[in-house]
Amino acid sequence: MNTPEKTPSFSIVLAVQDQAEALQGYLSRLLNDQQPTAGGQPVPDFQVIVVDESSTDNTTDLLSSLRADHPRLYSTFVPRYHFQRNPRRLAFTIGMKAAKCEWVIFADVDGFLPSEMWLAELTEFAVSPHQLLLGYVKRKTGDIRLKPFDDIAQARGLIMKTEQRRLSGGSKFFAFTRDYDFIAVRADKGHELLRLFESTKQRRL
Repeated sequence: MNTPEKTPSFSIVLAVQDQAEALQGYLSRLLNDQQPTAGGQPVPDFQVIVVDESSTDNTTDLLSSLRADHPRLYSTFVPRYHFQRNPRRLAFTIGMKAAKCEWVIFADVDGFLPSEMWLAELTEFAVSPHQLLLGYVKRKTGDIRLKPFDDIAQARGLIMKTEQRRLSGGSKFFAFTRDYDFIAVRADKGHELLRLFESTKQRRL
């Protein structure tokens, strides 16, 4: 449980496949640009975990180069011929196993990046009794709007509906109707969250 003296920490999990260009920009913001809030809230401790779904572009070389300069960055991969009904869920599960922080954030590199004060702002909401945060990023400013939930079951319907829409071939439509851009969950509730993905079937776009 968080206390006023302890700032929550975050593991940011990204699942990628042949998205080296987008990944480079996303990681640059996460690893280099995080700043305290205007009110002086410090940047919390964090790590970035990239799960490569057997990319065929230069993702592997990019990650290798960045790891040398950024100790917060960790990367792993999904075997190329590993069959899984929902590869997205598998990648996030692998990433969660590597997570060392109190909160795990699941995000997409082709989504919109929050502002430089993103992680510092999250600390205000990552407190008891919240178990889950659904985050929406304003396109023009990068500011975030958060929907906190005290129990994962409260967000079940919304998450399942949104993931099914995302994974059923409507990605362009989803960009204008999305309910969230990232999910933040307490680490000890991560597997409970990912079980919601089991009933959605991914079709690679």
